Amino acid sequence: MQRDLKFNQIDGGITAVDGFLASGVASGIKKKAQLDLAIIYADKPCTVAGLFTKNSFCAAPLLLNKKHLKKGNGRAIIVNSGNANAYTGKQGMADAKAMAVETALILNIPTESVYVASTGVISEALPIKKILTALPSLSSSLSKEGGKRAAEAIITTDTFLKETAFEGKIGQRTVRIGGIAKGSGMIHPNMATMLAFLTSNVAMDKGLLQEALSEAVDASFHRITIDGDTSTNDMVLLFANGEKKYTIKTKGLLYRRFVALLKITCLSLAKMLVKDGEGATKMVEISISGAKNDKSADAIGFSIAKSLLVKTAFFGEDANWGRIVAAIGNSGIKVSPSEIDLYFGPIQLVSKGVYLGKAVEKEVTAYLKNKELLLRLSLQSGLGKALIWTTDLSLDYVKINALYRT
Repeated sequence: MQRDLKFNQIDGGITAVDGFLASGVASGIKKKAQLDLAIIYADKPCTVAGLFTKNSFCAAPLLLNKKHLKKGNGRAIIVNSGNANAYTGKQGMADAKAMAVETALILNIPTESVYVASTGVISEALPIKKILTALPSLSSSLSKEGGKRAAEAIITTDTFLKETAFEGKIGQRTVRIGGIAKGSGMIHPNMATMLAFLTSNVAMDKGLLQEALSEAVDASFHRITIDGDTSTNDMVLLFANGEKKYTIKTKGLLYRRFVALLKITCLSLAKMLVKDGEGATKMVEISISGAKNDKSADAIGFSIAKSLLVKTAFFGEDANWGRIVAAIGNSGIKVSPSEIDLYFGPIQLVSKGVYLGKAVEKEVTAYLKNKELLLRLSLQSGLGKALIWTTDLSLDYVKINALYRT
C-alpha cells in the first residue's frame, strides 16, 4: 500500500498544509527570553480529533479541550511551555479558559473553536498575565513560515525541534499531513511529557477522523516509552480543513490509505521523541514475534522496554541478556524458556533458551556501540507480534530530572 501511495516527506511541518498559519513568541514564562508561546491557526473551520492522557490528574487545558471537542470543530490551538497548568485547581481552569477566550477575541473566532495546551512544571500557578499580554503580538505574527517558531515555542527539555510533513496520492487527490511535537522525558503510552499537533487537507466527519487518529496513535505514540511515566498534559490534536473534493466518507480503500499516511507522519514524530529521550545515547527498537497474541507481545515488549536494568545495560553497552530474560519473566505472560530466540541486530545470542557463548557475546558487545539498536525476540507460542521503541538510561537522565526546577 505504501509503495502505491508513493508517500513523500516534504518541508513545512505544521504549515505544510494550505490554510494553516503558525507563530511563536517569548512571553516571559521561560528564562533568557526563549520562545514559550505558540499558536496554530486555520483560515476556515476544521474538523477536529483528539486523544488525551489517561493520567487521572488531567491538566486544566485538557479538561477544557474535551468540552470543545464535543463540538468537533476548531480554528486555533494556543500553547504555552514552561508551565503545565496542572494540579492548579479552579484558578488553573480559569486561566485555561482565559487563554481560549482572549485568543478567540483577537482572531474573531468562536471560543469553543480554540484549543489550549500547556507543558512544563506541574502545580505552579500559570503566569496568565504574561500570556495574555503576548497574545496580540503572537497573533499578528502568524505566517506560513511560522511553523518552525511554533515548534520551538512548545519544547521544554527537548534538545531539538520535532516537525515533519508527508504527502501522498489518495484517489485522484494529493493529501498532506503536517505535524509538530514536543517531548523527551515523562514518555509512556496512554499518552506517551508529550504534545503533538497535526494538520491535514482531508475532509472527514468527526467520528471517522477520530477513528483514524486512534489507529495512527496506537501504531506510533502508543509504541514508545522512555521512562514509564505518563504526564498530566499529554495530547494529540488533528485538524482537518479539507474541501469537498478531499472527502472520505467510509472505511474503504481511501480511508485505509489516509490512515497509512497518518501513521507514517505520527511514527516519524514518535521516533523523534525517542531519539531525544532525556539523556539518551541510544534508540532501541524491540521486535517481538511468535507470541500467543498481539496483546501478549505488547506486554512482553514493554516489560523489556521499561526495565531499568535492561536500559542501563544498553547504556553500558553490556550484552547482559539475563536482564532481558528476567524482564520477559516479569511480563506476566507465560513463556517457556526453551522457546526464546534472542537477537541483537543480526546476531543471535540465545537459541531455544540456550546461551551461544562468549565468542558470540563479543560480537554483540561490538554491535551495542551503535546509536540505533534492534533487539529481536522470537517465540513459539503463536502469531502475536509487536514493535516498540525505547532508549537507554544514562547518567544524564538523572541529572536532567534532578535539576529540572533549578
